[in-house]
Amino acid sequence: MLFPSVKNIKNRLIESKTLGKLNFLLKNRIGRIKVLVLAFSLLFSVYILSPVTLKESVTLTISPKTTTSEIAELLKEKGVIRSATLFKIYAVLSNIDEKLKAGTYVFEGAQTVSKVAAELQKGSTKLITFTVPEGYTLEQIAQLLSDKGHIKKEDFFKAMEETKFKFPYIDELPAGEKSLEGFLFPDTYKIPEYYSAEDIIQMMLNRFVEVYSPQYEKRARELGISTLEIITLASIIEREAQKPEERPIIAAVFHNRLNKGMKLESCATVQYALGEVKPILTLEDLKVQSPYNTYINEGLPPGPICSPGEASIKAALYPADVPYYYFVAKKDRSHVFSRTYEEHLKAKEDNRSS
Repeated sequence: MLFPSVKNIKNRLIESKTLGKLNFLLKNRIGRIKVLVLAFSLLFSVYILSPVTLKESVTLTISPKTTTSEIAELLKEKGVIRSATLFKIYAVLSNIDEKLKAGTYVFEGAQTVSKVAAELQKGSTKLITFTVPEGYTLEQIAQLLSDKGHIKKEDFFKAMEETKFKFPYIDELPAGEKSLEGFLFPDTYKIPEYYSAEDIIQMMLNRFVEVYSPQYEKRARELGISTLEIITLASIIEREAQKPEERPIIAAVFHNRLNKGMKLESCATVQYALGEVKPILTLEDLKVQSPYNTYINEGLPPGPICSPGEASIKAALYPADVPYYYFVAKKDRSHVFSRTYEEHLKAKEDNRSS
């Protein structure tokens, strides 16, 4: 064909105008900026809309106070997004950079930036459930959490000793890593995976405050006993009472002995001093040198020997009105209660012969 068609001429004119316009834009500063903005916008749009397809599920844990920059780097490292920088820009432009929440997230399949960002605003979290039985010591609680694979025992006790927890009775407590013995309330808890030892301890202290009501505080004042003393007594009741219905009676025995200036002579306190629960205590065990040994020390020990449940706390506050000063365990784990030492010796003899 000697001459181009009208259509070809038209296309060439359009191309010439477009190239000319582009060339003009590139020749001046404002034009160059416009081109760069246009190019970035196109790139950014592709980045936002184009999904990353994950071959395997990715679990990501974000702790409290993690910054948007740190989250972006973590997402990039895990392969959930292509660019940490562009994710940060998206978060700022979308006004969500301060709305990303701590939690444990699972990403699967195709993930766009907007989808990832939306998920991170939910605070959707995997929860760990654990139960602290009534009568557990700090050592047992730490071991329980360690067995769950959540925190190390040494981290638990380090937090116990070094952290200043928010707790209204903190000034009453003895110093040292076991100062909170008895105050981590036994209950079933559900916690996020990212919870630290400090978070767990504070949560359990908060639960204690919820349970130990103003009514209980008032009753303790009526008895002339501090919160520390009530929980210490309740912890001994917790370890001594094997039958729920006997708690108020055992509480009465200890109250009666304290009021009369008698030693408590609680086997549970000796076991705590020994650091182990022995089926039978020897005479040497009863002489162990420890402020917790109520066979050789008068009054209450320096602090609780375990975490008592609410029933034992109530028993310590509202003991039964009975004249008993002694009790001895039977084979069925119930107790025989006595008013005098002679009755107590007879009960022990009867128990052995049966």
